Amino acid sequence: MRRLYPHPFLSLTLVLLWFLLVNQWKPGSLVMALILATLIPLLSQRWWPDRPVIRHPFGLLAYMLLVLWDVIVANFQVARIILLMPDQKIRSAWITVPLDLTSPEAISLLAGTITMTPGTLTADFSADGRALLIHSLHAPDPDAIRSEIKSRYETRLKRIFE
Repeated sequence: MRRLYPHPFLSLTLVLLWFLLVNQWKPGSLVMALILATLIPLLSQRWWPDRPVIRHPFGLLAYMLLVLWDVIVANFQVARIILLMPDQKIRSAWITVPLDLTSPEAISLLAGTITMTPGTLTADFSADGRALLIHSLHAPDPDAIRSEIKSRYETRLKRIFE
């Protein structure tokens, strides 16, 4: 079974995405989803690096729930900033966040988390892999945002991946 589905999570994700795209729950859609879920991982497996080691899978689930909550809260915060705050009071800032993470998967997940959260964007990654450059829509205290990213996200990712 492992030989047919080298990346089972990817295969499951492809099936779910296919059903979301076609918006039909028919037998033909299921067959096509299973064909794609089988062929795409098989044809692309040679380009996949070693699988990341997830030391705490339940920690990853908790992390995803935390990010979902933060995205919901940040939507309201950004709406308040855009709709109610005068332009002169908005303090956009570029913030460099030094990284303690070494796992490429954890760093990518951190960068993606920052970008997914409304009001922040990961703009660049240092060549040595030790820092992220982040833009924040409103950062009256950039050090507080840097500290929050490190304590809220990076420490959790460190526990999950390293």
